[in-house]
Amino acid sequence: MTVSGPRSNQLLQMLDAADFDLLRAHLVTIEMTRETVLGEAGAALRHVYFPHGGSISVAVALSEGQMIEVAMLGRDSVVGGGAALADGIAPADAIVLFPGTASAMDIATFRAVAAASAPFRNLIIRHEQALFAQVQQSLLCNTLHPVESRLARWLLRARELSDSETLPLTQETLAQMMGVRRNAISLVAQSLQRTGILRYSRGRIEIADLPALEALSCGCYSAVKLHYARLLGTR
Repeated sequence: MTVSGPRSNQLLQMLDAADFDLLRAHLVTIEMTRETVLGEAGAALRHVYFPHGGSISVAVALSEGQMIEVAMLGRDSVVGGGAALADGIAPADAIVLFPGTASAMDIATFRAVAAASAPFRNLIIRHEQALFAQVQQSLLCNTLHPVESRLARWLLRARELSDSETLPLTQETLAQMMGVRRNAISLVAQSLQRTGILRYSRGRIEIADLPALEALSCGCYSAVKLHYARLLGTR
């Protein structure tokens, strides 16, 4: 099934009609189900993905066997674009966190379009710069900031991509994404629930007081948004 109608992926929206026409016939709409692996660290990529909804967790493995998220991608992103322009090998795992749809393109065609269209190629390069900024900020945040601020930053990004105040999340998943012990997340979640910032039930977290959550977050969330706005014109 080829893509038609509105382009809900923000990168595709930025292309003019002529450049989008180079892509249109080669984009296939897929359903991204939870925990689907879109890229595996060290493995060759077969497709590049332009998400229209949902979110993808980009995670790296630690020597202790843990996984920690370094970026969260969604409709403002492309999954695998930078690797496709390089050696075609995924630098990290990319796993669907929240389900949604995406436009997929095989890597050979993606490279051919990038070679034929300087605007498209430059857009992908700018996106990779924005992604690198998000990875850097995540690593800085995980090193320096308390769990409360890190959790707030993570939830704000998840909310931004899902367009919902209610997120289908377990505390175990949050702990995995943030690289902390589950009891640390549990203690913070209970505290935020007592203050009315979050409502938590098994497998679901609801943001009840968005301004308070934004105030609790460190400056890393705003810093990443500024990078995306500067490089890609997204808000």
